[in-house]
Amino acid sequence: MGRNGALTGTASVRKAFAMLDVVATNSRGVSAKDIAAALDMPLPTVYRLLKTLVASEHLVHLKDQGRYGLGYKLHALDTSLRRQVGTPPAVARIIRELHVRSDAAAYYAVHRGDDIIVAHVVESAARPRITPMGFGFNDAAHATAFGKVLLAAMEPEHRRSYLARHGLPEMTSRTIQTIEELEAQLCEVRDSGIAVEREEFLMGASCLAAPVTNPAGQTIGSVAVSMSPADFAARATNVSGMLRDAADKVGKALRGTHLLAN
Repeated sequence: MGRNGALTGTASVRKAFAMLDVVATNSRGVSAKDIAAALDMPLPTVYRLLKTLVASEHLVHLKDQGRYGLGYKLHALDTSLRRQVGTPPAVARIIRELHVRSDAAAYYAVHRGDDIIVAHVVESAARPRITPMGFGFNDAAHATAFGKVLLAAMEPEHRRSYLARHGLPEMTSRTIQTIEELEAQLCEVRDSGIAVEREEFLMGASCLAAPVTNPAGQTIGSVAVSMSPADFAARATNVSGMLRDAADKVGKALRGTHLLAN
């Protein structure tokens, strides 16, 4: 394949992934015309790529509705991703215990390559997680408590590189907007062993997080909980103790596993 052909192929791949994102936004699926409008893409191109994505089983054609939905191949990819991220059953049990003890949605986050991602979440109807902080969430580390824990543990050069790539997007009026302010908070995280986030990611939700460390004292993950601002004000001190206890248990549970080397 010549250089122009390679570029054309790369563009098609980008368009195909963009189409998957559009289809994923609607639980009922979307029409080809909807996709074309959302991406400002010629309809013939949309149909050509849809045919490829249906053939690969990444999308399904809901012919009776004239729509396209996510395909079943994506379920296999999700299963494989969860296996690669690798939250051991013992760690999952500790996060569930934290959810019950703290009466709050509970999270476990880790480094994966250059990303900070949510590896496990336990929630309930009464204490739902923050949307969209489900498994695989990897955005706005500066505006999340677990993100601050993992940012605080990075070497300064690594942290600068991470922030240069991701920036400090404003999620709410309370989101940290300057590197200087963020660095001051990260210093507090290192001193106290607890990260605090008060409506910085989403108004109406606040979080606390604690670091998971290995025997050498290196931070390899974070446990966190989210709650309403009113609950935060009333229970932050008690929940902080629960977080430290859960983080210690997770660190011990990871000893002897390949995940401890992260």
